[in-house]
Amino acid sequence: MKGEQKMNNVFIYCEIEEKTVADVSLELLTKGRSLANQLGCQLEAVVAGSGLDGIEKQIFPYGVDKLHVFDADGLYPYTSLPHTAVLVNLFKEEKPQICLMGATVIGRDLGPRVSSALFSGLTADCTALEIGPHEDKKAGKTYENLLYQIRPAFGGNIVATIVNPENRPQMATVREGVMKKEILDANYKGEVVKHDVSKYVSDADYVVKVIERHVEKAKNNLKGSPIVVAGGYGMGSKENFDMLFELAKTINAEVGAFRADVDAGVCDHDRQIGQTGVTVRPKLYIACGISGQIQHIAGMQESSMIISINNDPDAPINTIADYVINGTVEEVVPKMIKYYKKNSK
Repeated sequence: MKGEQKMNNVFIYCEIEEKTVADVSLELLTKGRSLANQLGCQLEAVVAGSGLDGIEKQIFPYGVDKLHVFDADGLYPYTSLPHTAVLVNLFKEEKPQICLMGATVIGRDLGPRVSSALFSGLTADCTALEIGPHEDKKAGKTYENLLYQIRPAFGGNIVATIVNPENRPQMATVREGVMKKEILDANYKGEVVKHDVSKYVSDADYVVKVIERHVEKAKNNLKGSPIVVAGGYGMGSKENFDMLFELAKTINAEVGAFRADVDAGVCDHDRQIGQTGVTVRPKLYIACGISGQIQHIAGMQESSMIISINNDPDAPINTIADYVINGTVEEVVPKMIKYYKKNSK
């Protein structure tokens, strides 16, 4: 595999919405930079859209060495075939060792198309990405510097580490909020490569046209809130959930929920935190009646401080909580509201 190939770099596909690079893509650039540093290779990014002049200003500060720009009218808004053609044909030339993209509506469509065209395999919804060796005892081979693609498996009861020893690129998708977004250097300078789109995308790929789009803005600011109050299975009822909304209103927080609450219709899906919802990293996370299954913990373990309110002293969440209040939600939350109001006047 080695020898005649180019330097196999780390590639990130950047999503664009109205000439702005999506947050999840910037988070992955930060992660990509640290992976590239570990591997001693370069970080490259790919953008496809229209009217992309100056887009590099949003991307280079995250430590990108080379930006591949595909700028053509038919590339925005996103449709499957042109974007797939761009990546598949670019990757055949560039031979990246790793390609990451957001586990968004776009990434979940594009990722599998690209990986099946290149026979590379893909791990969806990773919660962590690391570099390490892998020993194939059967074949008697040891592989160095593989991408460990880590995600909960079997309903979240175990954490699986998935490796792809032979096929390239090693592909993974990651949800928004899982990785931390950090500017490396505001003046970081990379190289912009403007590609001739017609060499990568055939006319037949533009067969699907987007006639109109409706983008609904988020109803809450769960991802950006510094304080999150979340309710779990132990909340028991809608009335108890209303109590959390009252606590959240009192301390200027947002309310998060657990999958069971959403399934029971107690809370909207856009408030669901965890593997199948959003990932949050607030300064303070108050977990009310949450046992702490791995799928939920995956969505909030990066919180700066965690307070757990639970009547089960052995709840798994208590092992990662900074403070544990042992008691029922019905008992503890009204007291929190009362004392906060009393002491914040």
